[in-house]
This record gives sequence, C-alpha cells and structure tokens, in this order.
Amino acid sequence: MKYFDEAAPRRASRAQQNLLTASLTALGIVVAGLEPAAAQTAFTLPAPPFDLPVLPSPSGSWTATVGIGGEYRPDFQGSKNWMLIPIPIFSIRRAGSTAQFRGPRDSGGIALIDFGNLRVGPAAKFVAARNSKDHSELRGLGDVKAAFELGGFAEYYAVDWLRLRGELRQGIGGHQGAVADVSADFIVPLIDRLTISAGPRFTWKSTKAVAPYFGVDAVHSLASGLPVFEAKGSAYSVGLGGQVSYRINPQWQVRAYVEYEKLLGDAADSPLVKLRGSSNQTTVGLGASYSFDFKVR
Repeated sequence: MKYFDEAAPRRASRAQQNLLTASLTALGIVVAGLEPAAAQTAFTLPAPPFDLPVLPSPSGSWTATVGIGGEYRPDFQGSKNWMLIPIPIFSIRRAGSTAQFRGPRDSGGIALIDFGNLRVGPAAKFVAARNSKDHSELRGLGDVKAAFELGGFAEYYAVDWLRLRGELRQGIGGHQGAVADVSADFIVPLIDRLTISAGPRFTWKSTKAVAPYFGVDAVHSLASGLPVFEAKGSAYSVGLGGQVSYRINPQWQVRAYVEYEKLLGDAADSPLVKLRGSSNQTTVGLGASYSFDFKVR
C-alpha cells in the first residue's frame, strides 16, 4: 500500500506561486527601465562609404547615338583578302551624362551600373554568316550561319586617360561557344574636340567558338582538299588598335581607326589559314554618328 504526501503538492504550488511573483516583479523592473529608452533609437547603422548603384528607370530623358560606317576588313576569319562592308553605330545613355569613350572593338551595350569610373552592363555582338560559295578559299568547307554573342561588359578608368575593358559573351546560332575580350586604351585629347587613343587587345575563345570556322572534318576535307584538322579553343589572338575621333559639334562626331590582330593557337594552325589565308588580320574603318535626345514616359 502506497502513501502519498498531500503536503508536497501544496508546498510545490506555493513555491511556483512565489517564483511566478518574483519573475513578474523582475520583468516589471526591466520594462520600467527600458521605457525611457524606447522613445530613442537603440542604434544607428553607419552610412555606406559609397552610393549603391541602382538599375536606371526606363522613364526619363535619354541620349541616343546612331550612325553608319564602313570597314575594310578580312573576307572571313583567317582570310588574306579584304572586303568593304557597312557598319552600324548605336549607343544609348542617360541624357546629361558624359559621353563615354568607345573603342572600335566594343560590343553594343548599356551601362546598368555606373560609378563614373566603373561601368557594368549587358553586351551584344553580331557575327555575320560565312558562305562557302562567296569565296574560293572556302570551297568544300560548308556554310556557317550567322551568330549572336550575348553577355556583359565591365570597364574601369584607372585614370582619366586609361580605360580597361573586359567582355564575356556566349554565342547563339552559328556557334555556341564562349568569347572573352580584354583591352586597354590610352586616351589623349589633343585639342578640345580631337582625341586619339591606342592600346593592346587580347581574345580567348572556347572550342565551340573556334571549331565552326577553323576545323576541317573528314567530309569537308574530302570536298575541299584540306587535311583533317580538329580546332580547339585557347588564346585566340593578340593585337593593337588605334583611333582618331573628332567632334564637329555636340551632335555630330566622326572617327577613323585601325585594328591589327594576330591569330594564335589552333586558329593560326588551321590549314584554312596556313594554306589559304593569313594569321595577320587588319581592319581599317571610318564612321560618322549623330546624337539626339528623346523621352520615355
């Protein structure tokens, strides 16, 4: 037979009541002490050391630059012959912002992040189709469709007269490879409206960006007479470019430029280049552009 101590529950109940009373008393003291401080800010976050970039709203005033130019450049990648082709000019920036330097090799793009000396945004470039019937050197090699290269760019002005720029793009269409461009331009304003610039260039391409233009498979080898060659990606080229630009007035600008590119790796070793083309690629261009403002509501 078990016996229960009835006094134990009563003692526990009194202890719990005493503990509850003490807890409520302590909580009241703490709350009372916090009440004067409740009307004040507990702490203040320090201001960031720089203004955070924001994506520009599409509404407002913009400045668009449109124009046309002509380039005398190789017939195709690796060609030893030249041809003259038209080149469109287009750029857009927020109205009132300073017109940025533009190099001949720059892809089309818009800076979504702009710190002034650092600009970042999307970039796009069009690569024309290569038709084997248009050039005797390409006989038997088949056609390569036109491609769009989509990606982004970042450019940094270490000082006012030195621009560093990098682009990374992914091909769609004629090739599905990756392309990376790195360049530097030393910018020297001779007079108020006349500016000259020059600097080195470097390009890297993946296998899928090189093979369609420089590879030769068994079928194309039999049709073209060139040996079979498996082109792989690597450092694609190094080069040097220069430009002279003259601003006639706030709206009109003209420019002339020359770009030299030395093919490297499998692009230079391709039988198409070694036997029918050249690893030395030079482009000469001339263009004129007009700038105007417009509003987006």
